[in-house]
Amino acid sequence: MSARQETIRARDLGLSFDGKPGEFNAITDIAGVEVGFATLIEGEGPVQVGKGPIHTGVTAILPRGKRTMPSPIWAGQFNLNGNGEMTGTHWINEAGYFISPICLTNSHSVGMVHHAAVGWMIDQYRDYFIEDHGWALPVIAETYDGLTNDICGRHVTETDALNALHSAKPGFVEEGNVGGGAGMLTYEFKGGTGTSSRVITMGEKEYAVGSLVQSNFGMRKDLTILGVPVGRHMPENAVLSDVTGHETGSIIVVIGTDLPLLPIQLRRIAKRAAMGIARTGSPGGHYSGDIFLAFSVANDIGLPSISSEQPHMYSLEYTNDHYFDIIYDAAVQSVEEAIINAMVAAETITTIKPFGKTVDAIDHNRLKSIMRCYNRLRE
Repeated sequence: MSARQETIRARDLGLSFDGKPGEFNAITDIAGVEVGFATLIEGEGPVQVGKGPIHTGVTAILPRGKRTMPSPIWAGQFNLNGNGEMTGTHWINEAGYFISPICLTNSHSVGMVHHAAVGWMIDQYRDYFIEDHGWALPVIAETYDGLTNDICGRHVTETDALNALHSAKPGFVEEGNVGGGAGMLTYEFKGGTGTSSRVITMGEKEYAVGSLVQSNFGMRKDLTILGVPVGRHMPENAVLSDVTGHETGSIIVVIGTDLPLLPIQLRRIAKRAAMGIARTGSPGGHYSGDIFLAFSVANDIGLPSISSEQPHMYSLEYTNDHYFDIIYDAAVQSVEEAIINAMVAAETITTIKPFGKTVDAIDHNRLKSIMRCYNRLRE
């Protein structure tokens, strides 16, 4: 059986989201985008710092795949709540582009993954770095998985991060307990990695807008799916509510497209991630790092070496703001569905701090029953 057949997604349950998804309903519906994972799951029992249990990993997104010469990846970035980290954003906010992979991991592994990503970039763009004077500013983001993972043991290695980068591929994308999402929660159910896409028509051409989330946020009482207050109907075993009383997670949202867009336009699209999150019920929590990045692979102009003769001018194509509503719709819809996909694909795991509780995967049959009561299920 293929991975595609084994993975249950929100639409497989009969949940009907707005918009037209791409072939894979994933960020990889954008031509050239590749996604890879390194998933670390090992051990059980009470936490022993440095030994485990381990539920963590690395997710790698390559906006331009494994090319051997860099080209600007135009981008805009937005923080809804900055209680978290996304490296490389100073240059994105200054210049409007980056040239690196995007890697997602846990809060205490950002440094190691950054180290590995620099090495990957040096190897991948050898002439740019070794023969010339390029410098690497990779984009690494995190969420906290300390309830289910020995996060202070810092188990993610350089090899793990490189494995995620080297394994990146187009097409089908795994979801749930994979990569950086292995130990993450969403609305006090098991969450993690999720993705979705939309296909839109602009003029006479079709374009893709896709999202990938590392989802680790939300309190059970707030969970809303397609307008239905699901969290109120499924209040049992809400582990954060029982233990801390506060949201202690975060969400990283990466939105990509092949539409030609300027950095300032991409920043506006990045902001719409907040609306996709809000559709699932969260008001945003103080302890939550809600950090968003939007990128475009259009305007592929290359990046001449620093010591070579540079062109004085570039010409960039960009989309007329007049037509942005359809892009905003696609971004919001794909983020909303990516979050629910992360939950639907996830599997139950045990907490380590406190020890012995479970973070349950959302019950598919019970969810369908609730949605049916509200006439929100496609039979």
